[in-house]
Amino acid sequence: MALATGPLPPPLLLPSKAINIPNPPSFDPHSRILISLKQCTHISQLKQIHALTLRSTSPYHPKTFFLYSQLLHFSSFLDFNYALQLFNQIQNPNSFMWNTLIRACANDVNNKDQAMRVYLEMLEQALVSPDKHTFPFVLKGCAYLFDVSEGIQVHAHALKHGFGSDVYVNNSLIHFYASCGFLDLAEKVFVKMPERNLVSWNVLLEGFVQFGKFNSALNLFREMRNTFDPDGYTLQSILTACAGLGAFSLGAWVHAYLLKKCDFNLSIDVFINNSLVDMYCKCGSLELAHQVFKRMPKRDLTSWNHMIRGFAMHGQAEAAIRCFDKMIRTERFRPNSITFTGVLSACNHKGMVSDGRLYFDMMVTDYKIKPALEHYGCLVDLLARAGFIDEALDLVSTMPMRPDAVIWRSLLDACSKKNSSVELSEELARQVVESEGDIGSGAYVLLSRVYASASRWDDVGSVRKLMTDKGVKKEPGCSSIEMDGVAHELFAGDTSHPQTKEIYQMLKVIDKKLESVGYSPDYSQAPMIDELNETKQHSLKLHSERLAIALGLLKLQPGMPIRIFKNLRVCNDCHEVTKLISRVFNVEIIVRDRARFHHFKDGFCSCSDYW
Repeated sequence: MALATGPLPPPLLLPSKAINIPNPPSFDPHSRILISLKQCTHISQLKQIHALTLRSTSPYHPKTFFLYSQLLHFSSFLDFNYALQLFNQIQNPNSFMWNTLIRACANDVNNKDQAMRVYLEMLEQALVSPDKHTFPFVLKGCAYLFDVSEGIQVHAHALKHGFGSDVYVNNSLIHFYASCGFLDLAEKVFVKMPERNLVSWNVLLEGFVQFGKFNSALNLFREMRNTFDPDGYTLQSILTACAGLGAFSLGAWVHAYLLKKCDFNLSIDVFINNSLVDMYCKCGSLELAHQVFKRMPKRDLTSWNHMIRGFAMHGQAEAAIRCFDKMIRTERFRPNSITFTGVLSACNHKGMVSDGRLYFDMMVTDYKIKPALEHYGCLVDLLARAGFIDEALDLVSTMPMRPDAVIWRSLLDACSKKNSSVELSEELARQVVESEGDIGSGAYVLLSRVYASASRWDDVGSVRKLMTDKGVKKEPGCSSIEMDGVAHELFAGDTSHPQTKEIYQMLKVIDKKLESVGYSPDYSQAPMIDELNETKQHSLKLHSERLAIALGLLKLQPGMPIRIFKNLRVCNDCHEVTKLISRVFNVEIIVRDRARFHHFKDGFCSCSDYW
């Protein structure tokens, strides 16, 4: 074996904390250099060790080849380009050296595309065969680049080389397919694995969570518990799934498990605690989220962002702004675009127009953050819902990017509530339909309400007919309520629940008590056509959140809050009814709709009727 040495590196001075190279008589040069490599922390030190290797070792000595493999190994962590130069000087590199370079490519943000190129060169030279360490490194590069076709080829190569049963290769395949969005293929690899370790479960869990398959993640977690105890990665994924589903009971169980069963260092880990704060905020328990946040021994920017957004979505705008001020003034964190999305959202939920303008300008002027579509969307919605529709339209016209359907829909929604001109509403509805196609029903429903407010009933009927002709169906209202760790889904007018009879009997009890306190239905957001009041009232009674509230009153223990998660915004009538139920039945009701949280207690709502 011979090594192409190339020109010697220029002499370098070691830093003040120089490497102590032992020199007892019993140590040969190779051993001394290996010891110094283990102390190496800077590329300048490594270059001097490389120069020493060239001067003091023979390229034909059997230990020199191993020494160069270690030089390559350490240089791959310190300087990718130097590692590449070093690799090119080695004749007949072995599989460890190839794997080291492929790994260096896969770990380097600017060279991940080179991982596949180096792998193909390794195959082309055919001097060594890929091993079980090769494929995980190559697949990591493919996953980062979402290179599906080449990743599938690597999968075929792994099978061809006999690694179809290797747990590490299969874990990398699961990660690759899940990262690229092919969860069915990731799950297929997982199911076929003859042996799995905890990483196998964690990688698939993370894939499910990443693409919003929260129920699949929780089902997989329950299955995993029969074989493995969760670690920090598991718990972080499950907390994210709980946040997405509003699964408060399971999220609280994870928190308890973390405190009782896990290492103390894990219980104070900033990433785990960030997930806890986010989970409690999204499950409706702002108080517990704030407790976790205050007790964190260390917080990063994400911690503050979660807390600010938590205050915002629960309608506590003043608390969100105080949190923001403390973050930038006391803790000296520099806010990012996510921070300002939370602050602007807080202003929006409270109707704080002046503050919203102020923080938008602060973001652009003081922090030089370029506004994204989400920032414009918050400000447009804030202005429009507060009645500044012309200003909101001016802002949309000057945006540097094309408005999306969400922005047009927020403008249309504001017009329908502020009795703006029918002509403007018609134009906004057209923009919504153009932005999202004919698949969404929101624009049609809002436009029908505009026509209804103007008593243009023929146009209301025309909208209904147009929806029928185009095959557009109104998105059904769906509410879920968690009881004893099980989520119960109820649709508007649902009769499929096993306890339907009891639910509808409870609705009658609720109706009688509401009548006794003077409840009068609000028909403004009832069905689109001009039906009889009796028909409209019956429709309102069967909205999904009312069915969920009835089930909660039937099954939950007295004093337990009823937590409901709805896919649509709460209508005016259901909002008023829920306030009355909270007072008449002396129960706290927490509702998360499409836009925010509503906390109903003693006949009042945390949104102060502004939503």
